[in-house]
Amino acid sequence: MRLLLAEDDVMLGGAVQKHLTRAGFAVDWAQRGNDFLHAINSHRYDFVVLDLGLPDETGEVLLQRLHARHPRTPVIVVTARGAVHDRVTLLNLGADDFLVKPFDLDELTARIRSVLRRLPSDDADAGASVHGPLRLYPLRRAATWDGEDVPLTHREFWVLEVLVRRKNQVLTRAQIEEALYGWGEEVESNTVEVYIHMIRRKFGPELIHTIRGVGYQLAPVRDYA
Repeated sequence: MRLLLAEDDVMLGGAVQKHLTRAGFAVDWAQRGNDFLHAINSHRYDFVVLDLGLPDETGEVLLQRLHARHPRTPVIVVTARGAVHDRVTLLNLGADDFLVKPFDLDELTARIRSVLRRLPSDDADAGASVHGPLRLYPLRRAATWDGEDVPLTHREFWVLEVLVRRKNQVLTRAQIEEALYGWGEEVESNTVEVYIHMIRRKFGPELIHTIRGVGYQLAPVRDYA
């Protein structure tokens, strides 16, 4: 599951990104409002954690812009304001939950999972991607093959999900790495190759084609139908 974190405090943002990554999320981190808007215009996120105090734009405006573009994306707002009327305003603007600073990182993770559990059951599978016998469910980080569950690690899922989303394109290693790492994270040199190998072991070697000298592409359905 890909999550967007909007937080301008470097120490807090780094701690939240690290904690949520360990909890199984792929975390992109925006430190300014413009970065946040660029991110939501470029990607579809499964969840957003939004600090209201970004330096170049109000959180209320960013929340409205997010829901104008992605109305179903769940959001937890982080704020230093704890008054009741502030909370009511945030909920009326479409926030699913909120945390008042300072907060515990384990509580943030628990609240994210709580919001996800409250999503209607049809929403949980609404974003399913289909490619022949393969189905991916981003909100549950689950995969099936011919209706049978196939267990995947978080990063195996993210690699497969980006290949399915862009199945008509050949993706370079750098493009696939974007699905594995948040902005600014160090990337190990053979990471993509390792996960491609593991996915092929679980679904068969014919699922992903290697385009020599370029990258990888999901095989056409006819190759394994």
